[in-house]
Amino acid sequence: MSPRFPLVFGAVLCAFFVAAAEPATKQEEPQDKEVRTTHSITLNGQKLDYQATAGTLVLRGEDNKPTASVFFVAYTKTGITDATSRPVTFAFSGGPGSSAVWLHMGCLGPRRINVGDVSGNPAPPYEVVDNQYTMLDRTDLVFIDPVSTGFSRAAPGVDANKFHGVQQDIHSVGGFIRSYLTKFRRWNSPKFLICESYGTARGSLLGEYLQGTLGIYLNGIGLVSPALNFQTLLFSPGNDVPYVVFLPGYTATAWYHKRLGAGLQQGGLEKAVAESREFAQNDYARALFEGSSLPALEEKQIAGRLAQLTGLESDWILRKNLRIDTSAFIERLLKKDRLIVGHYDSRFTMPHGEEPVDGLQSDPSWAAVLGPFTAGFNAYVRGELKFESDLRYEVLNRRLKWDWTPAQNSFLSVSDSLRQALLSNRELRVFVATGYYDLATPILSTEWTINHLGLEPDMRKRIGLGYYEGGHMFYLHIPSLKRLKQDLDGLLDTSLKR
Repeated sequence: MSPRFPLVFGAVLCAFFVAAAEPATKQEEPQDKEVRTTHSITLNGQKLDYQATAGTLVLRGEDNKPTASVFFVAYTKTGITDATSRPVTFAFSGGPGSSAVWLHMGCLGPRRINVGDVSGNPAPPYEVVDNQYTMLDRTDLVFIDPVSTGFSRAAPGVDANKFHGVQQDIHSVGGFIRSYLTKFRRWNSPKFLICESYGTARGSLLGEYLQGTLGIYLNGIGLVSPALNFQTLLFSPGNDVPYVVFLPGYTATAWYHKRLGAGLQQGGLEKAVAESREFAQNDYARALFEGSSLPALEEKQIAGRLAQLTGLESDWILRKNLRIDTSAFIERLLKKDRLIVGHYDSRFTMPHGEEPVDGLQSDPSWAAVLGPFTAGFNAYVRGELKFESDLRYEVLNRRLKWDWTPAQNSFLSVSDSLRQALLSNRELRVFVATGYYDLATPILSTEWTINHLGLEPDMRKRIGLGYYEGGHMFYLHIPSLKRLKQDLDGLLDTSLKR
């Protein structure tokens, strides 16, 4: 998710004071905890029996002292005796500050929360149903909540901020994966990562860290709604790249809401996006490059073409100096109808007055999912999975102060890490999934980043790319969820050479 609308998405440290004459109370050391339940699901007419393990795994430092307790939910097919015959996939979402609930209960797990997509009515009670497009038929699944998300917390006496940073996060999540492989004897299983939003930055860095530092080689990585190079996502003075790469997303949104001219509107979504992509990468990019030296007549022509591709007024675009940021587009497209469109999924709308757009609080696509996923998961984990905790389940912890040190005075980019992961492991395959209506991590941002990895042609062939008719969480659109399942099956097939 975009840093402008933090996808972004701690532990409470307690000090116990006693009388000076009395000894200090010793805080209880966290322990691994596992609650196992058995379940079944019928997929394509075949019954699949599986075990769910909801629990916490304690991370320890070199001195063997606990540093954090990480919550996870794992699903394993029952009756498997040879671990090498069954892949294991580690999945997590983004933020920073997000739990894994989105991929878990919206996409990959055997149970999903039925939110009804754009036509849904997000009011309780919320329905948890079997997920006919779960990946459990092909791979065991482990959903990870990074420290200070979900039920994961720093150990007593440990500063939670030590986990809140680009590199710190990689070490803790990588440490969890190493510990899980050890405890559950999965070292020689085929291994995959599937990650979402900022989680794709984490996943790309993990690909390099797991393989280069821990010797844990991966078979494949799935990147869902990727945030890989923040230069393409952050609107800031002097950075014209986002204006270029967001344009096809604006066109897709205008097409969905029927705001394009007849020619573009009737040609279909893909044709409209293709025309927008062509203009963005050529005439538009060149015009922005010329800056104030662009002749007035040509500036007017560019504004006219932008108006055709966005459904906005050319005079307004001229006043914006040809540069349309996401907040302005969200407010302007349906302004005459007193509506704004969603940031994470621009198919969604909500009534809006004259007040400025205010991050997540003004996002209709966020409002549509927060309640169902929060209530749905809390009921599911304590009901079906039998896991009890008095802690608040942090669906999206927005209180984190993230350490962006590797990107000090620059934009965070994990392109080099993804490239290095592919270089060091010639068998590694990557699949990238992106939604047409995602105005947080738009499709051309993804294409731009992949095209700038500096890969040789044979390496580029190891990266697949899929487009879906939804937003940041496009899998809420059931036809897109079905397609993603097929595409991820393809990733497994290619990686395992089936």
